[in-house]
Amino acid sequence: MGISDVTLLSSYDLHLLGEGTHFQAFDKLGARLIEHGGVSGVAFAVWAPNARRITLVGDFNKWDGAAHPLERLEGSGYWETFVPGLAIGSNYKFEIFGADGHRVLKSDPCGRYFEIPPKTASVVWDSSHYVWKDEEWMSARLRAARSGEAGSADRWLRRPMSIYEVHLGSWQRSPDGKLHSYREMAERLVPYVKDMGFTHVEMLPVMEHPYTGSWGYQVIGFFAPTSRFGPPEDFKFLVDAFHAAGIGVILDWVPGHFPKDQHGLARFDGTALYEHSDPRQGEHQDWGTLVFNYGRHEVRSFLLSNALFWLKEFHIDGLRVDAVASMLYLDYSRDEGQWIPNKYGGRENLEAIEFIKQLNMLIEHECPGTAVSAEESTSWPGVSRPVHLGGLGFTYKWNMGWMHDMLDYTKEDPVHRKWHHNKITFSMMYAYSEKFILPFSHDEVVHGKRSMLDKMPGDVWQKHANLRALYGYLFVHPGKKLMFMGGEIGQWREWNHDWQLDWDVLGDPRHAGLQRWVRDLNRTYHEEASLWDADFDPRGFSWIDCNDHEHSIIALMRKGDRQTGRQADSDFTIAIVNFTPVPRRGYRFGVPVAGDYVELLNSDADVYGGSNIGNQGKVASEPQPSHGYDSSLSVTVPPLGFLLLKPNK
Repeated sequence: MGISDVTLLSSYDLHLLGEGTHFQAFDKLGARLIEHGGVSGVAFAVWAPNARRITLVGDFNKWDGAAHPLERLEGSGYWETFVPGLAIGSNYKFEIFGADGHRVLKSDPCGRYFEIPPKTASVVWDSSHYVWKDEEWMSARLRAARSGEAGSADRWLRRPMSIYEVHLGSWQRSPDGKLHSYREMAERLVPYVKDMGFTHVEMLPVMEHPYTGSWGYQVIGFFAPTSRFGPPEDFKFLVDAFHAAGIGVILDWVPGHFPKDQHGLARFDGTALYEHSDPRQGEHQDWGTLVFNYGRHEVRSFLLSNALFWLKEFHIDGLRVDAVASMLYLDYSRDEGQWIPNKYGGRENLEAIEFIKQLNMLIEHECPGTAVSAEESTSWPGVSRPVHLGGLGFTYKWNMGWMHDMLDYTKEDPVHRKWHHNKITFSMMYAYSEKFILPFSHDEVVHGKRSMLDKMPGDVWQKHANLRALYGYLFVHPGKKLMFMGGEIGQWREWNHDWQLDWDVLGDPRHAGLQRWVRDLNRTYHEEASLWDADFDPRGFSWIDCNDHEHSIIALMRKGDRQTGRQADSDFTIAIVNFTPVPRRGYRFGVPVAGDYVELLNSDADVYGGSNIGNQGKVASEPQPSHGYDSSLSVTVPPLGFLLLKPNK
């Protein structure tokens, strides 16, 4: 049975879709369970303006293309049909006879569920029956967004943010190698992230992707959580569990490109529909993928709706937009002659820029309390500046420069580090140019780059001590924090997406000590407002000594925001990092307040696998001027060690 005389997509829907302003296209396209003409069934709708003919095929009609043709809605480019009595769980595809004369089976671009890869059929599904239990979390998120001058961003900018980056398929598995389900992750991953003290979890793309080795970055099912771990309602259960534990959920989102798989978006109706026709505009040579045509209204509607879909339908708290640089520049990773300049002759992708601005303004308006961060690796100005002030409108930008500088620095043998001291300090020259997240991400522990622990020089003890010191500096440097799974236990191997983390290393006290160090860093970070309260205010940071390259030592101060009403004279912490294996006794530096100072953290404590060199928990100031202050401390700085001190009120 085909469609009745009454169309399912209204003329208003078609108008909004056509001008790229239908931001809930997921409620109109794909497969939807509805009642039509008094009959229950499934409505199907798809955009394919240049197709000659489209039929619906699936296990319900024995994949017979003659049984269920779709009707073209004239002047719109959309096709639809209604199948009465069709059940949830039915597999289907669109059989498209394209403008190029070829017949191809395509998965539903707006499908809500897919067969488990490597199978590729879309599945009729409805997870609207799921009953959320995170009303308290969502209400608090909204209240925070509506309070304060910073609006939606206030919830994020003025709070601690320590992110645990996770690839669900390789965090932990059953002993037989079987993947954990979303519900099993709720039982295992959620309490782990909570126990470790992270405030947020960030998942590598969970959107359906046929190729596991893409880590989720080559998406086919933009509106479907991958079926590898269970149905969509089970993914909602996982998000719910994180919220119940007080943990925010961020998803990697990939609007920059899509794969060429025949069943996906590529040449969907026999023409370059979602992509550009010219490979100089439409193809990523590095990744073998295709670039979205951001200038096409229907494509913008598809992507903008997709962003809102995850934030609204799955209660996601934030998106991390992948590969933003590849979207901004027409010549990204291209040689001369391999790209087409914009209408002004420049290299900027004007259509992508407008799309990004529209995305961030839309999310700010439609989903207050959420955040959007950019993985952007260039010096593009104003990435995290509001759109109305000339920026791109992201909440955060990943600080790739700091990450690369610090990893390059810590790879150096300590005897050579004095010649590279500027790599530690240079980041403060631009720290307030953007609102930064400091990432040690998955990209840094693959493709021969070695694991975080194995990057460190020296013997096993020095590797551990180096990594503890590096993590200490991460937590006191201005900006929010991100750590990829496995870094907290000191995994020796590079990350392998086909297997779980090497949890057995925790049988070694040094690895268990590193894990405890990360847990205590998170706990102290959360407790000490000076470490996050003024992350994006220059008043929140000052060097005490950044010039001691001979000893490879830095000393710095973090301060709380004076505007919060806290006592500015005591709301500060002091961090000292020794990047050599030589303990420094009687090391003097100035402090702004006289009195006793408590040693909040010492990375060299034996419980972390260190040599237990320190200051017995506290040190008193002396009336000896140093570094511009009337008082100073004389401390023992442990080898390859990190100290965090605070005035004893």
